[in-house]
Amino acid sequence: MEIERDSMEFDVVVVGAGPAGLSAAIRLKQLAAEQGSELSVCVVEKGSEPGAHILSGAVMDPRGIAELFPDWKERGAPHSAPVTDDQLLFLTEKSARALPGWMLPSCFRNHGNYIVSLGNVVRWLAQQAEALGVEIYPGFPAADVLYHDNGAVKGIVTGDMGIGHDGQPTDAFQPGMELHAKYTFFAEGSRGHLGRRLSERFELTAGSDPQSYGIGIKELWDVDPAVHQTGKVIHTAGWPLAADTYGGSFMYHMENHQIAIGLVVGLSYRNPYLSPFEEFQRFKTHPTIRRFLEGGKRVSYGARAITAGGINALPKLTFPGGCLVGCDAGFLNASRIKGIHAAIKSGSLAAEAAFEALAAGRSGDELVGYPERFSSSWLQDELHRARNFKPAMSKGLWLGTMLVGIDQVVFRGKAPITMHTAKADHEYLLPAAECEPIVYPKPDGKLTFDRLSSVFISNTAHEENQPAHLTLKDQAIPVSVNLAEYAGPEARYCPAGVYEFVDDEKGGQRLQINASNCVHCKTCDIKDPRQNIVWVTPEGGGGPNYPNM
Repeated sequence: MEIERDSMEFDVVVVGAGPAGLSAAIRLKQLAAEQGSELSVCVVEKGSEPGAHILSGAVMDPRGIAELFPDWKERGAPHSAPVTDDQLLFLTEKSARALPGWMLPSCFRNHGNYIVSLGNVVRWLAQQAEALGVEIYPGFPAADVLYHDNGAVKGIVTGDMGIGHDGQPTDAFQPGMELHAKYTFFAEGSRGHLGRRLSERFELTAGSDPQSYGIGIKELWDVDPAVHQTGKVIHTAGWPLAADTYGGSFMYHMENHQIAIGLVVGLSYRNPYLSPFEEFQRFKTHPTIRRFLEGGKRVSYGARAITAGGINALPKLTFPGGCLVGCDAGFLNASRIKGIHAAIKSGSLAAEAAFEALAAGRSGDELVGYPERFSSSWLQDELHRARNFKPAMSKGLWLGTMLVGIDQVVFRGKAPITMHTAKADHEYLLPAAECEPIVYPKPDGKLTFDRLSSVFISNTAHEENQPAHLTLKDQAIPVSVNLAEYAGPEARYCPAGVYEFVDDEKGGQRLQINASNCVHCKTCDIKDPRQNIVWVTPEGGGGPNYPNM
């Protein structure tokens, strides 16, 4: 059915109201104000508000935000928990050994950084952007990319509203709008679905290492004031993950006697019986960790993929008519477990290149000034120094730790060699027959929890009468391949109970997709062994509604 759509014209359209997208919009408007020129900038966001889908640890390096707003503190940006203490613990099941402070690599030193809720930082950035005249449209997901006849990106089309389960318009149908721009920035976060399509169309990853991802699972707790120390930062490695599985935890003591606690599991893990969600629940039972949580109350939960490949996996950033910024490209520094400052900087660099192009009367071409600015920036230098971290840690906990120590402490990130990653995460999974099943303890409802009660406190909601936004290229593969060969890993790697194998009417099994549970983490899109699951945008405003994650 041919749908008639209204259209709007802008100088720049930004997809995603995260730190990268909002910083790009802000920087464009700042430059326009400095030059006394007019510039129309629009930001579309799939969440119900800026920050609704944002989840991060997070310890923020203020360098990026301070460049964008030198008076960021005076303007009221969230920063009330400066880091006061750093610990790196190596865990066994019953013990914890702290790395001596003098041995702590610089990437784990957080003096001068701030524990923040990234969701609240994003809400503040959105306020600054709107004050500068940026138009922000929450609840409007970018569903597809529009192209000119010459192949250059023309803009995006927002998702249709009121499409029923059967794919047909209902009485509430409202067509999406076309947003046309001279340049379109894609800032969707990790594994952006349009960024993925653009990478394939323009072959942006040719010459780069395969991208590496992790899944970060996080809870927010109100804890006993007696065990709380505002500004304390704890990272751990080791238990409960096996030594050959990349990952680690964080515990950040925020203000108001709250603790942000989480576990990151690299999605290159091999054992299909592994469940990142269950590993996180088990982690909280460690004697060193549980003492902070016992007697407290869990108040929020969420999960999100992390783009962790670093500069080695960075794609080509530009294509005719647009560019990738933030985690849509992969600017996170995995060695520091930080991406906020990098996202802000990448958005600012892209904005400066676009403003220069617009001032010269250009449109629809490649913003070559963006990668040029990146190559001469402090961000490039920082990511280059961290380039060996992820490949090194992929060698296993102990060998990886030794290699990182040599790379970061001895050579300070300037080793004469560069290590590389050879395979994408979905290629690492071994057949179930070659692996040992993992038996996880049942949740107690006080310290450890099940998936559905966790999804409930993520405030996740979707319009029920809509097509599933978790699509399968081949309906047969979940049973014939994933269940038969890998024991159905999607039922374990999803942290929200979206996928489950149930009995069918023929006496066999089928995959049931509970799309309404989805917290938009993108793990399934990344880890599915046959790349058969494709995540697309649901109806606007659907998904989690994180208050301060």
